Amino acid sequence: MGTYIVLLVAIFIGLVFLLWLIPVGLWFQALVSGVKVALLQLIFMRWRKVPPSVIVNALITSKKAGIDLLRDDLEAHYLAGGNVKNVVNALISAEKANLDLNFKVATAIDLAGRDVFEAVQMSVNPKVIDTPPVTAVSKDGIQLIAKARVTVRASIKQLVGGAGEETVLARVGEGIVSSIGSSQSHKGVLENPDNISRVVLSKGLDAGTAFEILSIDIADIDIGRNIGAVLQTDQAEADLKVAKAKAEEKRAMAVAEEQVMKALGYEMKARVIEAEAEVPKAMAEAFRSGNMGIMDYYKFQNIQADTEMRNGIARQDDDNTEVE
Repeated sequence: MGTYIVLLVAIFIGLVFLLWLIPVGLWFQALVSGVKVALLQLIFMRWRKVPPSVIVNALITSKKAGIDLLRDDLEAHYLAGGNVKNVVNALISAEKANLDLNFKVATAIDLAGRDVFEAVQMSVNPKVIDTPPVTAVSKDGIQLIAKARVTVRASIKQLVGGAGEETVLARVGEGIVSSIGSSQSHKGVLENPDNISRVVLSKGLDAGTAFEILSIDIADIDIGRNIGAVLQTDQAEADLKVAKAKAEEKRAMAVAEEQVMKALGYEMKARVIEAEAEVPKAMAEAFRSGNMGIMDYYKFQNIQADTEMRNGIARQDDDNTEVE
């Protein structure tokens, strides 16, 4: 009895494996849908690690949409890491919208990492992208903060190798800054914001991107700071600091010159004292050599005393003058 049960389980497992290996139901579904796929090819798909249901469903869907695709091409795209279902849906949408999209281009877009089905939808229904706030300064020094809405349509021919949304937003922001910066007054920008749209749109910002810019609309403009006044204030503060530095430099030079003059005065006094110290020696030498007598010495003493008296009288007169 136990052997019989084991045999039944083995037969059941074998049938399940056989049905998995030989997808008869999938082969019959393709047959009644008008898609010719050999049963042996479905078995080989298993060995090639390609899900037969993905390829067969893609063939059936494209067949019903009037698009003829080859099984080998679908298998090759799957093995290359592509999304077969997405490619087929994109081809069908492009066919219904009269867009020029073939299988080779669609698979190239898909393998490039872009959503080819979303790209086809964006070609039919344009997408609106909101730019982040863009800050610019007009020539009168007033800061303006602008927000724009960019309406883009996917360009099928430029999806492979074309720049993405980030590049479009960066270029639009650059165009807004350039347009506001060339305006003479911020009032003119606020009165006619559509001038920004026309100027930016005329620059051909969608060149080299995967999109075609249909319109650029300024959604909002706010007034920021008075950059001109801020710059003038900063310049005035900088000039004041420079003037203070120059004044401090002149004061330091004057102090240095005063110190030099004092040093020269001390040096001159030292030389006078040194010379006066040599006078007694010279007088003694004159006495010894007979060039100077005692009467000459007394005359010198009288002259020195008279000089000191005159100096004293002069100092008293100066003091009296100050008191008056």
